[in-house]
Amino acid sequence: MLAEADGTVPHGSDSSMRTSNINNNINPDSSILISKMEDVVIPFSSEVPCDNNGQRMWWAFLASSMVTFFGGLFIILLWRTLKYLWTVCCHCNIKNKEAQKVNNPANNPAADKAPKGPDEKEEAPASEVGWMTSVKDWAGVMISAQTLTGRVLVVLVFALSIGALGIYFIDSSDPIESCQNFYKDFTLQIDMAFNVFFLLYFGLRFIAANDKLWFWLEVNSVVDFFTVPPVFVSVYLNRSWLGLRFLRALRLIQFSEILQFLNILKTSNSIKLVNLCSIFISTWLTAAGFIHLVENSGDPWENFQNSQSLSYWECVYLLMVTMSTVGYGDVYAKTTLGRLFMVFFILGGLAMFASYVPEIIELIGNRKKYGGSYSAVNGRKHIVVCGHITLESVSNFLKDFLHKDRDDVNVEIVFLHNISPNLELEALFKRHFTQVEFYQGSVLNPHDLARVKIESADACLILANKYCADPDAEDASNIMRVISIKNYHPKIRIITQMLQYHNKAHLLNIPSWNWKEGDDAICLAELKAGFIAQSCLAQGLSTMLANLFSMRSFIEIEEDTWQKYYLEGVANEMYTEYLSSAFVGLSFPTVCELCYVKLKLLLIAIEYKSEQRESRSRKRILINPGNHVKMQEGTLGFFIASDAKEVKRAFFYCKACHDDITDPKRIKKCGCKRPKYKYNGYIRSPADGATTPGNSGSQKEAGVRFKADCNIVEDEHPSTLSPKKKQRNGGMRNSPNCSPKMMSRHDPLLIPGNEQIENMDMNVKRYDSTGMFHWCPSKDIEKVILTRSEASMTVLSGHVVVCIFGDVTSALVGLRNLVMPLRASNFHYHELKHIVFVGSLDYLRREWETLHNFPKVSILPGTPLSRADLRAVNINLCDMCVILSANQNNIEDASLQDKECILASLNIKSMQFDDSIGVLQANSQGFTPPGMDRSSPDSSPVHGFVRQASVTTGSNIPIITELVNDSNVQFLDQDDDDDPDTELYLTQPFACGTAFAVSVLDSLMSATYFNDNILTLIRTLVTGGATPELEALLAEENALRGGYSTPQTLANRDRCRVAQLALYDGPFADLGDGGCYGDLFCKALKTYNMLCFGIYRLRDAHLNAPSPCTKRYVITNPPYEFELVPTDLIFCLMQFDHNAGQSRTSLSHSSHSSHSSSKKSSSVHSVPPSNRQNRSSKTRESRDKQNATRMNRMGQEKKWFTDEPENAYPRNIQIKPMSTHMANQVNQYKSTSSLIPPIREVEDEC
Repeated sequence: MLAEADGTVPHGSDSSMRTSNINNNINPDSSILISKMEDVVIPFSSEVPCDNNGQRMWWAFLASSMVTFFGGLFIILLWRTLKYLWTVCCHCNIKNKEAQKVNNPANNPAADKAPKGPDEKEEAPASEVGWMTSVKDWAGVMISAQTLTGRVLVVLVFALSIGALGIYFIDSSDPIESCQNFYKDFTLQIDMAFNVFFLLYFGLRFIAANDKLWFWLEVNSVVDFFTVPPVFVSVYLNRSWLGLRFLRALRLIQFSEILQFLNILKTSNSIKLVNLCSIFISTWLTAAGFIHLVENSGDPWENFQNSQSLSYWECVYLLMVTMSTVGYGDVYAKTTLGRLFMVFFILGGLAMFASYVPEIIELIGNRKKYGGSYSAVNGRKHIVVCGHITLESVSNFLKDFLHKDRDDVNVEIVFLHNISPNLELEALFKRHFTQVEFYQGSVLNPHDLARVKIESADACLILANKYCADPDAEDASNIMRVISIKNYHPKIRIITQMLQYHNKAHLLNIPSWNWKEGDDAICLAELKAGFIAQSCLAQGLSTMLANLFSMRSFIEIEEDTWQKYYLEGVANEMYTEYLSSAFVGLSFPTVCELCYVKLKLLLIAIEYKSEQRESRSRKRILINPGNHVKMQEGTLGFFIASDAKEVKRAFFYCKACHDDITDPKRIKKCGCKRPKYKYNGYIRSPADGATTPGNSGSQKEAGVRFKADCNIVEDEHPSTLSPKKKQRNGGMRNSPNCSPKMMSRHDPLLIPGNEQIENMDMNVKRYDSTGMFHWCPSKDIEKVILTRSEASMTVLSGHVVVCIFGDVTSALVGLRNLVMPLRASNFHYHELKHIVFVGSLDYLRREWETLHNFPKVSILPGTPLSRADLRAVNINLCDMCVILSANQNNIEDASLQDKECILASLNIKSMQFDDSIGVLQANSQGFTPPGMDRSSPDSSPVHGFVRQASVTTGSNIPIITELVNDSNVQFLDQDDDDDPDTELYLTQPFACGTAFAVSVLDSLMSATYFNDNILTLIRTLVTGGATPELEALLAEENALRGGYSTPQTLANRDRCRVAQLALYDGPFADLGDGGCYGDLFCKALKTYNMLCFGIYRLRDAHLNAPSPCTKRYVITNPPYEFELVPTDLIFCLMQFDHNAGQSRTSLSHSSHSSHSSSKKSSSVHSVPPSNRQNRSSKTRESRDKQNATRMNRMGQEKKWFTDEPENAYPRNIQIKPMSTHMANQVNQYKSTSSLIPPIREVEDEC
């Protein structure tokens, strides 16, 4: 034969065509002669003991599978049939015997034995069934993956099935049927080993099956029937048939089960995705295998002459284009079997393709893009940020956290949120991809916490939604986040934002919450109210503090405008650095002056860690502590500087190497060995024994200084007192009039005329239990309510008007946080400003529970939009008007959130007032530094009786407005040219201190992370003295508790407070006209221990305009050479004056208004310098004397709010008579003819 001579057959097998020189596809006529052959041959070799005639034996392989399948099926059916027949027969036999026994019991001698037969027959199978059941249970456990052995077995079977499928892929390149030597064919040997294992596993499955018939018809069983027997036949016949081995691809359907056994798939979406993919791929590969078989073999009825050579992967391609209905036509089925299969496959495959593929794509598309895990980098810390993750919150956070003024921030930021970021936020993450990563998940899920490696994170920061409609719900969400994180890893440091102050108490309920280990809660309501309250004491301070704790880049302006000086100050921030050993032993003012003059740094505070046993771990921050505090080794200083590199000078400074250096930039690290010092607290040096001429008078008047938390060593007798006795007695400042023994600053024997006061302090509760705030017994709200007529007939001056928008459904803003700084105990009682709330009574009733223990508080029910209510509270005579709203977050439109506050602000600014306060005209009073005589104008830094011009327009009233939306600041000032897109800190209202937005507090998150002392310093400055102990007390009772005065509580009054120093008069007047700011800084620090840190300057002061604008702006930390003008007001930290309350006896309202309750010189609407200079002290004295005379003639018709002296116990509101003539003048000025009702507040306030 031609084929035999050539050794190949051109048509019989598809593989043989590859070695044939005749191609049936190209030239079908050439195969006419050969197609008539009766016998079909396969390639053979003499080395293989195969059929020498090359006859095909595919039927033998197929027959083995068919016989196995149908033979087993026949046996199972036969067994079931016989079992059924046996059961029926036995059942009938038992029934017949029972019937015979019932009908004929006497004639049946074996009746008693009849029941035993079935019992005995049932006992034998019972034992047999028990043995089979145990074997069956064992086999079931082996294949059910319930045990480790079972899981290993199941995974191994699947892996071997995939291996057998891989062998099929390899063998598919060979002919469909060929002679093979089992001992030389390695793939056949491996396939044989696999199938032996499959046979054993099939036996286990058969034993464990409950229903053998359904088991026999299972897909996996069918796969074994058509793949295992042909392997044994191939070994016997020494030939291989590719056949139905492609059915092994059906094992891929179990892929998802295997992954679940291995605990890889856990979510429903992932399981569903793997199921769909495995079914689709297994069906695709199986169908391709069948087409490959029939197309390469041909139709049997055509004597296999119509075959074509197709590789397996071409069949895979053919099936894909067929399922997708594309059908290019380049590859198609030629055999009848192939075409018939394609007809049915198109129906099923198209349906599967149309349903499975879209669902797979949807699952893949819905798969979390940010669902991976964070990989920690060695040597680099990371923090986790969660909570309210939006474009605004993240951009503000990153802008401050990654600011260039910080040292190199080697911290990676990992954001975790359960919602994928939008396109804008995603773009922001990509811009910071080197330091920012985002993962989708929830901190309430421990699995997601593990993904972001929370256990190795340096801290976790939780952001709050400041604009939410329900602040309490938002705080509850953040508290739950804290609980979840602390439950997962108790040692993690957490910094969280809180909206409401009263919700901070819930954090104390978390066992692992520990503020000593760095956990902090930044309460936005507390700090916002504190910033605004400090602006009531020193207008513009809120802007200065907000800029200090925010990272701002320096913007240089060449033009000589107010923006130039403002932006120079904005570039300053707050930093901390350890002080050099060169400062050890020096007093704080000395170090402060040296840092400012030589290092160009402003030191405002230091950190002190007490070494006393009871407070060893307690760190205290001392702000401008005074001469009695000496530096020790390793003291941490708080500096105001433009960047972190400048602050390094304080650490590198060496007196030996840098004493003669004038350029601070040349101060670098030197090689000197720095000595180590060990001090027990802050100590005094022998140099304090002599006083300088500049502060001798101050020391004489101040008397004794007491420091409860510090050990102060007496120089003259360093060893006469034990540490316990030193701590008990405290310390005193040396002066020529003081003995060197240790005494308390508040010792009543040291203060002339104070014996009665101090004795009564022990029996009367004037302060709260911590001694940080003024306190009075709780008052009923009805006793502080004023009607409009009562308020209009009451002379209020130098007070604080709080306009609050809210109703019974509004969220509480926490007015206590606004009142507490204004009632700090470092003010004397007569220095407290009266606070008048104007707003809805229903809302104020809800807030009153937290306000009823504060003195000098009144309520006028009404609305801040009513001019009659505003005139009734003398808003033109107030020191500050605060505009707040509790309804801001209930409006979806951001532009309308601040509508009430904006309308109220514009309403007040458009009001007009008569210049007719006459004898009731308010007088400006600044503070007097400790030790200065108030009666002597020459010795006072600010003259106490400077006549204040009356306010005729509402635009001159000092106002601070709270805003929610930063862009709304453009509506507050109609005369500014701020662009709507301008950042808040660059706008005129914010620079002038007349607007405040809670968004400026976002920077505290990053500031607190880098230095937790910063937050403590802020709280100390703005809250009036809130401490963790006080927060724990408020968490218990939600109210201040009164306490008796003790030396320890009275010592808490000795702390700094912020004030404004006027330059138009007093001992600093010579520096106010063209002097240098640095000279003022040094003089104030040396003479009065006052630490200056900024200027509040008229906006047009540099223009020398004839009628300058009364608006002022803030200049932070001016340089030494900065030129001063007489109208400047200086921000300073002043010491507590123990003698301020001594000269106060019974004061009339006139003296009150001319002292501290009237318009301060720090007001925006101050008198121009030219008018002030024309008034002599003699004229002032005569006018004051005239006012006092008139006020003493007041009649019974009028009652006044007055400030009582501190030694008035028990205390009532003092009522002074007023003459009829005076009453008529007042009635004329007030435009009312009604009789003056009595004031309701006649209760003891404290």
